[in-house]
Amino acid sequence: MAPLHLVWIKRDLRLQDHEPLRRASEQGHPVVAFWLMEPSLEAHPAMAPRHWQWQYQSARQLQAALKPYGIPLYLLYAEAVEALRHLADTLPIAALYSYRETGLQITYQRDQAVARYLREAGIPWQEYDRNGVQRGRRDRQGWDAAWRHYMQDTQASRPNVIPAAGMPFDPLNAWARRYALPPQKRKDLQKWPNAFQKPGEAAGQERLHAYLDQGLYYAYHKHISRPLESRESCSRLSTYLAWGNLSLRQVYQAARARYATGDHRGALRAFISRLHWHSHFIQKFEMESRMEWENVNRGFDALDRREMPTLLEAWKKGETGYPLVDACMRALQETGYVNFRMRAMLVSFLTHHLWQPWRSGVEHLAQLFLDFHPGIHYPQMQMQSAVTGINSVRTYNPVKQSQDHDEQGRFISYWLPALQELPNELIHQPWLLSTWEQQWYNLKLGRDYPWPVIDHQEAARAAKKKLFPAKNWPQVKAESRRILARHTTATRNINDRTRDVIRSS
Repeated sequence: MAPLHLVWIKRDLRLQDHEPLRRASEQGHPVVAFWLMEPSLEAHPAMAPRHWQWQYQSARQLQAALKPYGIPLYLLYAEAVEALRHLADTLPIAALYSYRETGLQITYQRDQAVARYLREAGIPWQEYDRNGVQRGRRDRQGWDAAWRHYMQDTQASRPNVIPAAGMPFDPLNAWARRYALPPQKRKDLQKWPNAFQKPGEAAGQERLHAYLDQGLYYAYHKHISRPLESRESCSRLSTYLAWGNLSLRQVYQAARARYATGDHRGALRAFISRLHWHSHFIQKFEMESRMEWENVNRGFDALDRREMPTLLEAWKKGETGYPLVDACMRALQETGYVNFRMRAMLVSFLTHHLWQPWRSGVEHLAQLFLDFHPGIHYPQMQMQSAVTGINSVRTYNPVKQSQDHDEQGRFISYWLPALQELPNELIHQPWLLSTWEQQWYNLKLGRDYPWPVIDHQEAARAAKKKLFPAKNWPQVKAESRRILARHTTATRNINDRTRDVIRSS
């Protein structure tokens, strides 16, 4: 019997530009792909049903796309080592192919366990870097150039067609039945709220081409900070990138092709530069993944942030009394998306105004973000919480953000219908309503909408009095130097980096 070449599908739920699928199919032997819903990962507090629903439905679509190539894709409910061991005890395995995953500590430990088992079993594991992120780096010297080379390199071609002859379907189907998704779990995974983006590679390709070919990117840099308009003028590709329905290289090359036409180059420059930052943050997390559970700058461990359940619960429920904060949280609950500035404001409000530890909210936001990627989520959470020592302290004024980026209150009105009758001058600060005005607008504070849980101006002043001096603490400064040496190259202007990112090969 010909040995099997296995492809482990993780955060790479696509057919196109898929190096492991291509490499496995070149060997001239049967190829079998599998995707796992791992019970231990399912139980992780950062993972939510919406993440598994997206993966499952994307995997079902990939399953259909792989059929013409003669590559079955099995969707299993099992721990990785157990599933691999059982299959290897039944059938000869030539090699396992996959992308390297920059993920949670639990997935890294799982990969270590898989590597140990495969070594013991004598099965090679061919792993490939993804999106220009490299494992084993000690610093960033030469990383920008390597990233550009990767992004400009030829995309992996589609897999070869594998003849059905010789495929051991009976033992494979028995393996699939043994680790089948429980019926109720499969039923739950098939659900998909209409307010969420459509999952899958085809939907990702459709959005990518609509964004670039229909000119939706024209207002990218103009509307990037606006919570309502950004839902169209931003690419909305982050979820497809997070779960690998698209590769970053596909998006980069499509954007550069559009850039070559000369239309609205400023907007495209801003968009392409953020593709670079996408990989930058994942590389940072790849090199220092302890950011998942502790401050990257240990000097900030001395900051006295203590969890206050009442304030934390108000933030989580979108009941802080600050309309833009609450509207953003409710939009996340219902759609899984708000734009970058609003995410930064939510974290700033939690950690600065409410003075809560970032760890208290990091998993809640991870569950809500449909595009949750550990490599971006944890570094960004720390950056916006001002515990890196190398970034500016950003204390977003929730009233000013509202007045500047939702001046007519349309986003607020949609997500907080209790406030929709308020005029522009009051919708951003409903606590200013007099008793008579509350009657006029049929809104009773404390009943229909909460009073503010804190005074945002006093809270901001108090936070700054603690955060700014902390940046000069000796241990913070020493850690800042270490972080800069490890995670940055020689000082360069951001415009220089952007020009490098988009320059021709």
